[in-house]
Amino acid sequence: MGPLEVDGADGPVRVPPGRQQVVLAALLLDLDRVVSTDDLVDMLWSHEPPETARTQVQICISRLRRILRPAQAVIDTRPPGYVLRAEPESVDLHLFRARVHAAGSLEKQGRLEEAASLLREAEALWRGPALGGIDAEALRARAARIRTDRVDALEQRVGIELGLGLHTVLVAELPALLDENPLRERLCAQLMLALYRSGRKAEALRVYRTSRDRLVEELGLEPGARLRALEKAILTQDPELDSLVGPEPETSPRRSPPHDQHLLFQLPSDTSDFVGRGDTEAAVADVLVSADESARIAVLLGPPGIGKSAVAVHVAHRVAEEHFPDGQLYCDLRGTSETPLPPTQVLGRFLRALGVPGQAIPDELDERAVMYRGILATRRVLVVLDDAASEAQVAPLIPGGDGCRVVVTSRARLTGVPGARRVELHPLGEEHALALLYQVVGAQRVDGEPGAARTLVRTVGCLPLALRIVAARLAAKPHWTLSTIVARLSDERHRLDELAHGDMTVRASLALTYNGLDEPDARLFALLGLVAGATVPVWAAGALLDDRRARPADLVEPLLDTHMLDTVGSDCAGEPVYRFHHLVREYAMEKGRDLSAERERVRRLVGGWLFLVEEANRKVFGDNLLRVRGNAFRWSPPGEYVERLLADPHAWIERERTNILTAIRQAADAGLDEECWELVSQFCVYAERRCFFDDFEEALWSGVESVRASANVRGIAAMDFSICALMLNRGRAEAADAALARSLAGFTGTGDRFGVGLCRAWAAESAYLRHEPARACSLSEAALTDFEAVGERSAMWRPLMLLGRVCADQSAYGEARSLLGRALGHAEASGDPRAQSQVLYQMAKADLECGDRLGSRERFQRALGLITHPGDPMGEALLSFGLGRVHAALGEVDPARRLMRRSLELWESLGDHGEVGRVRGALAETSARAGAGAAVRC
Repeated sequence: MGPLEVDGADGPVRVPPGRQQVVLAALLLDLDRVVSTDDLVDMLWSHEPPETARTQVQICISRLRRILRPAQAVIDTRPPGYVLRAEPESVDLHLFRARVHAAGSLEKQGRLEEAASLLREAEALWRGPALGGIDAEALRARAARIRTDRVDALEQRVGIELGLGLHTVLVAELPALLDENPLRERLCAQLMLALYRSGRKAEALRVYRTSRDRLVEELGLEPGARLRALEKAILTQDPELDSLVGPEPETSPRRSPPHDQHLLFQLPSDTSDFVGRGDTEAAVADVLVSADESARIAVLLGPPGIGKSAVAVHVAHRVAEEHFPDGQLYCDLRGTSETPLPPTQVLGRFLRALGVPGQAIPDELDERAVMYRGILATRRVLVVLDDAASEAQVAPLIPGGDGCRVVVTSRARLTGVPGARRVELHPLGEEHALALLYQVVGAQRVDGEPGAARTLVRTVGCLPLALRIVAARLAAKPHWTLSTIVARLSDERHRLDELAHGDMTVRASLALTYNGLDEPDARLFALLGLVAGATVPVWAAGALLDDRRARPADLVEPLLDTHMLDTVGSDCAGEPVYRFHHLVREYAMEKGRDLSAERERVRRLVGGWLFLVEEANRKVFGDNLLRVRGNAFRWSPPGEYVERLLADPHAWIERERTNILTAIRQAADAGLDEECWELVSQFCVYAERRCFFDDFEEALWSGVESVRASANVRGIAAMDFSICALMLNRGRAEAADAALARSLAGFTGTGDRFGVGLCRAWAAESAYLRHEPARACSLSEAALTDFEAVGERSAMWRPLMLLGRVCADQSAYGEARSLLGRALGHAEASGDPRAQSQVLYQMAKADLECGDRLGSRERFQRALGLITHPGDPMGEALLSFGLGRVHAALGEVDPARRLMRRSLELWESLGDHGEVGRVRGALAETSARAGAGAAVRC
């Protein structure tokens, strides 16, 4: 409840800062409960604790015992750690919670003055930020929860005092509280009500408008329904406001349902032969369906291969339909990989799945977390976070709504996750392990050798992963006896060092299965270890083997039969998608390192991704060349398969974005700079159009590192061109211009005339926006000459469109129509619907300016129809507004209002306040002139 302070019989007791304060804080937070030594080690050293860590914890405890004697607090040793024993009334946090709890009981009994008094006493205990001055990553989440409890208590007390008629006192206190907590809608509502009852209606409405603007600006969200209802009640001076007690609006505004509902049902498929784990299932399910708000998170802990993910997914499927009707979010956090997913990226994926447009997703982690919690505040959603690395990775992903629950799996202990119940997973019981053996091998073989069956499950330590692999091997070899497999396991000496269980390791099971594979299958297994992505597409097997057979799945089937590889669904062509269990993948990687020509195989794999992304772009953009092309190697899967896979190119890229980003990083790490920058260029042009700016940035910096490390001059120029695009979308015009200048110099130096033309076309746009029409025209003419020289006429639409725009600005409408007509011809020839839409937009604007309203309406309608799939919110907003203006000018009021409202809705969702204001003004003018019976002048 502030900085850590200890008072003794003779005055303050000094606790040295650093480790001793961290340990004492941890013990105080779990007063009278055991805190394990392992947990204290994790709190003191979040990464790589020293070998003497446990000894140093013992030293801290010993020193604290001496320090705390005057405070009448005792630290007892209680396996597996320590417990701090003290009177709860001597700890301010426990005093605070006790008084808040007692106040709640008094409030229910109608003893409101006493409840408010107790809550003020609880507030008086605060001396500053919770755990102030203690720098421990594992305690930050606990501190954040305590701060939230404080604000909840403040709101509870204010609500009671409003009911007691103390509004004149509260109007002096509440503004400062709202300034400290500007996104708390309940505080805002309470201040509005206090001001209204004090006869200050205008100020109450001003508070609403200020809070609304802040919510829209910071989160891109409208206030909740109850806060909006309160504003309406104040406007109409609803008499019920005089009796309303402490309004409790939604903690965060609700969004409309996601545009892609299927994205909210993200659970992987359940395990068909799931056995055992009854107690674990019950414990996890109890957390997920219980009404107890103090435990909303189940954390499944245990070593790799123990079955954490299987249990999490199985229980999630069991409770999902009945208890979480609003959907399930799932993410593999890759905590055991070298590069765990940052929470910023995970939140970006979740927000997009929840219906937030890419342009409206904030850049900063804290802002994304606030938006995420706000959207889920009134929903019942189950969130499954698989393979978490740390509390810092998980904390921002915890929803704030009481209706949501979370399942986390992790190797780490994650002691600092607030509201979590930890469930430790252990190896299967022997009977359950035998049951699994029965299901996979068959009852006849197990019953025929009961002694060998029991020896087998004991030999593999009843570890689920090892048992599944061995059992699958037995099922694939019907002529083997169980005694044979027991003997083979006993002879195995190789081990996976990080996963030992008694005298048996998973590596022994994996080696046994691997050694039983035919030579081609063993070779493919090792090759697939080179696939860095989370999933393995079916064509990857063909790329690694340079095999273009029509059904590449045939190559992989033997690995599925032995459970060395699993299927996790189907790709867009209906072919299987595979995934290694991470332990099996580690073993495959070991074998892959023994292969020759590893770099060339990685080149084929990356070349496959490059070919497919380029083909997908061609289907989206036609021949509209938006990036330069280099000399990278491309590997093409079978043509018929590619046609099925890319029938919907948007769906394929959406599904494979993570794997494409991983391939880019793998190319960079392997020194494949040419493949790397080309893949980045191809991916980023699509990511920009769909507003996937996080992915754009991640891919781009991998490409930048690669080309700079290899001094690839053309690649550097191409990456600078992409940097320009990113900076423009981030609103950093100066950085964009600097990157574009570097790109132009690079392409000029390498003699890449097409690259030079692209740079000049973009520089012309920049000059136009700086109100330099002469320079814009000069650069556009130069770009046209460049494109003509290299025979890339499909790229000419953009500079021609800009020249037409300049002519229209100068009222030279005849010349403008000619130039824009030529631009439209090139855009249509390219096959890019968005390019056509952009030219039609400029033509429609020019028609409107010179009085051809009917022609303008027709072109706006054509342009709008071209961008309906897969969706272009910014383009739709611009075109809807333009078409609405034309309808207004023609006196067609109803369609004008409908289109302008649609534009307003889109700009609000994108967070563009300038455009929101412009559209609102036009909408108001349209309504006003319609009332006067006049067409709107545009």
